[in-house]
Amino acid sequence: MKEYSSKNIRNVALASHSSSGKTILTEAFLHLTGATTRMGKIEEGNTVSDFEQEEIRRSISLYSTVIPIEYKDVKINFIDTPGYTDFVGEMISALSVADGAVIVVDAVSGLEVGTELAWNYCDKFGLPRFLVINKMDRENADYKKAFDSVQNYSDTRLIAVQLPWGEKTSFTGVIDLLSMKAFKGAGKTAEEIPADLKAAAEEARTALVEAAAEGDDTLLEKYLEGGELSAEEIARGLAAVVKSGAFIPVFVAAGGSEIGVAPLLDAVVQLMPSPLERKPVVAQGKAGEETLTAEDSGPLAIYVWKTTADPFVGRQTFFRIYSGSLTADNRLWNTAKETEERVGGLFVPRGKETLPITVLHSGDIGIVPKLSVTATGNTLCDKAHPLTLPVPEYPHSLFQVAILPKTQADSTKISPTLTRLCEEDMTLSWHQEPSTSQTILQGMGDQHIDVVIRRAETKLQVGFSTELPRVPYRETITKKAQAMYRHKKQSGGSGQFGEVWLRVEPIAEDFEFVNAVFGGAIGNNYMPAIEKGIRNVMKEGILAGFTVSGVKVEVYDGKEHPVDSKPIAFEMAGREAFKLAVKDAGPVLMEPIMNVKVIVPEENMGDILGDMNSRRARVQGMETEKGHSTVSAKVPLAEMLRYTTDLRSLTGGRGIFDMELDHYEVVPAHVAQTVIDARQKELASKKEE
Repeated sequence: MKEYSSKNIRNVALASHSSSGKTILTEAFLHLTGATTRMGKIEEGNTVSDFEQEEIRRSISLYSTVIPIEYKDVKINFIDTPGYTDFVGEMISALSVADGAVIVVDAVSGLEVGTELAWNYCDKFGLPRFLVINKMDRENADYKKAFDSVQNYSDTRLIAVQLPWGEKTSFTGVIDLLSMKAFKGAGKTAEEIPADLKAAAEEARTALVEAAAEGDDTLLEKYLEGGELSAEEIARGLAAVVKSGAFIPVFVAAGGSEIGVAPLLDAVVQLMPSPLERKPVVAQGKAGEETLTAEDSGPLAIYVWKTTADPFVGRQTFFRIYSGSLTADNRLWNTAKETEERVGGLFVPRGKETLPITVLHSGDIGIVPKLSVTATGNTLCDKAHPLTLPVPEYPHSLFQVAILPKTQADSTKISPTLTRLCEEDMTLSWHQEPSTSQTILQGMGDQHIDVVIRRAETKLQVGFSTELPRVPYRETITKKAQAMYRHKKQSGGSGQFGEVWLRVEPIAEDFEFVNAVFGGAIGNNYMPAIEKGIRNVMKEGILAGFTVSGVKVEVYDGKEHPVDSKPIAFEMAGREAFKLAVKDAGPVLMEPIMNVKVIVPEENMGDILGDMNSRRARVQGMETEKGHSTVSAKVPLAEMLRYTTDLRSLTGGRGIFDMELDHYEVVPAHVAQTVIDARQKELASKKEE
C-alpha cells in the first residue's frame, strides 16, 4: 500500500443498527476501487469485513474491522462497526479514533435502536457525520419516511446533498445537488437530471446552498446579495458546516447493487475532515497536560484502540497515531505498563489481511503484531517523552455469568484466559466472588458472553461453561446469645482438651473479637486458635452456607488442661461454641440491595414501573426530560440477575440501566426459606459427590 500524508487521510467509522448494510457498503467501496474483483456476500460468508468464524456463523458483524479505501489519492480508513447492542464496546473504540462517522439507515426500517445509540455516541465524541439512506432498491423503501425518522430524533438539521433517482425496484442512481448532475449506478459518470426530477432538485439545491453559505461569512454575504455560488464554493461552505456539526448531509445508496457508491466516496474526500482538521487531543505528560495535533514533527503519541489474539498470527495491536510518525523496527514506551515494546513489522489492516508498510504518518491507523504486554487503551510513545492519551468512557457491563471450566486442564487456565479476553474488550470484566466462591464474568448481554466463551474455545483453546451466578447473601444475628462447648478427645497418649464460653451480639461492623477472660481460665496463647475457629465458621456459614458478618464475639470463660490442651482443641471448641451461640441469636439471611437507575423512552414508563413492583423494588423517584423517563429504585440483587435481557424486551432495546450496591438488609421470611432450602439441598448434593 502507498504511503499517505496526514492531509490525504480520512478516518471514518461506519455505524448504525445491525443489518442496515454497512458491511456490504464496504464491499461496494472495495469493488469500485479495484481492491477486490467481486463483491462478497453476507450469506456466503465471504465479505472482507466479517471474516471471523463466529461472524460468518451468525451473519452479523461482531468486531470492528478496518477497511482502507484508496480513492483519488486519498486513503479513507473506513471502520466497519457492529450494530448489535451487546457489542457497543467495539463501536465506541472505533468512534473514539475516527474523525467522522457515516450513519447508515435502512430505507425500509428508518431509525432503529442501534442507530440511536451510534448517533448519541457521535454526539458524545463531537464527530461530524453523514447520514446515508441505504438499501433504496428494497421493495418497501421510502426515502422521505427514513429521512423524517432521523430528523425527528436529531437536534441537528439534516440537509439533502443527494436525492434518489427512483425508488424501490426502479432505484436507478442519485441526483447530486452540488453538481446538479445525475449519476446512474455506481456513479462514475455524470449525466443530465431527468426532466421530471428537475423541479424537486432545484428546490432541494436552494436549501443546500443556504446551508453551505452559513459555513463561510464571505459566501453568506455573496449569497445574500443575490450572487450565484459555484459548485466549489458550495462544497467549501458545506465542508465547513459539516466539520462544525451545524448540519448533517444526507446521501442515498444501495450498497448491494453498487448504486451511489462513487458520489459517496467523493463526498467523504471533499467534506470529511482530515486528521489535520480534527480538534487537538489533550494528553497527560510529565509536566502536566499537553495539546497534540496531527503533526509528524510532534512528540510520538499512539493510542491502542483494539487488540486481538489469534493462535496462528499471535497478538495483533491496532493503533492510531495522534502525533509524530512511526517506522518499522522501532522501540516504543508503554506508559501504562512502564515497559519498552519493540515494533518489528508495520502493517495496514484490511479485514484479515495485513499489508506491509515502512512508515505511517500522523493521523493514520495501523497494526503491529506480537507486542508482549500492550493492551487496549494503552498509550505508546517515546521513552524520553512519556505521554498518556485519554481512554473513552465505556458503559458499565451488568450482565453476569458464573464461569466453570469444562475439564481439569481448563481450570488452571481460567485466570490468564479471562484476563487476556478482558484486555481485548473494554466492556468485559471478571472477578472472584469470595462469598460464593464463583468466578464471575461481566459483559453487555447474553450474546456478548456467548461470543466471548466461543472465542476462548476457538482462539485460546480453553473450554468454559456458564451458570447463573449465586446471589452473595450474608448471614447475621439479631440478638444477644451465649453458649459453651467442651472439646475432649482421648485416644491413647496425650489427648485434646479445650472448653470455651462465649457471647455473641449484633454490631454494625463485619466482625469484632474480644478476649474478656480474667484470672487465666484460658491462656492468651490459645486466643488466636479460638478466633481462627470462629472465622472459619463465619466463612462457611451456619444458616445456609453463606458468609456470617455483623457479629461481636466475646470469649469470657473456659478451661484448659495442663497436658491435653492444644491450639487445635481450642480451635474446635471456639468453632462449635460459636455455632451454638449463633443458633440462639435469631440468625437471619441478608441480601444485597442495589441502587438502580433505569432510563427509558417516556412511553415505556408504565411497563417499567409495573415490572419494578414485581421485583420487590422500592421506587425512590421518577423524572422525565426530553422524551425519556428516569426511574430510581432500590431493588434486591436477586431480582436483577437477568434485567439486561428483560429491559431490552420491555423497551425494544431502547432502555438502559445502571446499578451499584447500596446496602444489605434482611430477606423477607417467605423468600429466605426458599433460598435456605435450595442452598441446603445444593450443599448436601456436593457432600454426596
